[in-house]
Amino acid sequence: MLVDSHCHLNYKGLVEDQDAVIARARAAGIGGMLNISTREREWHDVIAVADSAPDIWATVGIHPHEADEHPHVDTARLVAAAAHPRVIGIGETGLDYYYDHSDRARQQASFRAHIVAARQTGLPLIVHTRDAEEDTAAILREEMAAGPFPGVIHCFTASDAFADIALELGFYISISGIVTFKKATALQESARRIPADRLLVETDSPFLAPVPHRGKPCEPAYVADTARFLADLRGDRLEDLAAATTRNFFTLFSKAAPVA
Repeated sequence: MLVDSHCHLNYKGLVEDQDAVIARARAAGIGGMLNISTREREWHDVIAVADSAPDIWATVGIHPHEADEHPHVDTARLVAAAAHPRVIGIGETGLDYYYDHSDRARQQASFRAHIVAARQTGLPLIVHTRDAEEDTAAILREEMAAGPFPGVIHCFTASDAFADIALELGFYISISGIVTFKKATALQESARRIPADRLLVETDSPFLAPVPHRGKPCEPAYVADTARFLADLRGDRLEDLAAATTRNFFTLFSKAAPVA
């Protein structure tokens, strides 16, 4: 069994045929999907999908791109929304200096509010970071010193130095279909060295479809292709990598329970 630790089932490209997308994932051996929210207006629908199926869970969060539009979403609001039984994580949140769709100070304030919510609830923080390694690491270190919280760096594309910091802080690292891209040699080297007990796999669908599906909308079924590539890359048996990443998912997201 595999788990897609990060997908957007309510995004355009998946939501139009959502039932079929979910059925294809199950047919491909995907035993769980974490449906990630990025805006407050999505929370209800994202949670509703999780409510409809025992093998789908939800998160509540504000993507850094959306920070300017959500100054009212503070720690208290996140904690209240996270009380829903199908919400198992806080995010995605973090910093994105590549696009700078939101003011950097606003992104940082939102990030810290999510971290405090993760600390208060005990739910894992789902971190997005792009072109912002230094500030992301500094905030994580500072906030971890104030009190521990669990988390994952999703869709990892950062440096080995940042990976070491994340691992040092107790974070997990999630690998997406980008690892299958021919030019992703640096990421492939990083993926080889992530400890097996800290590794997750994801699609970030409908984005970043792995080889051999590039050019198509990505979907959770394709996490199997990423896992197969990753197992070959690391010299692991697919069965062992699947077992490890699934075990890691339920260790990190301990509010979720595997479907029998």
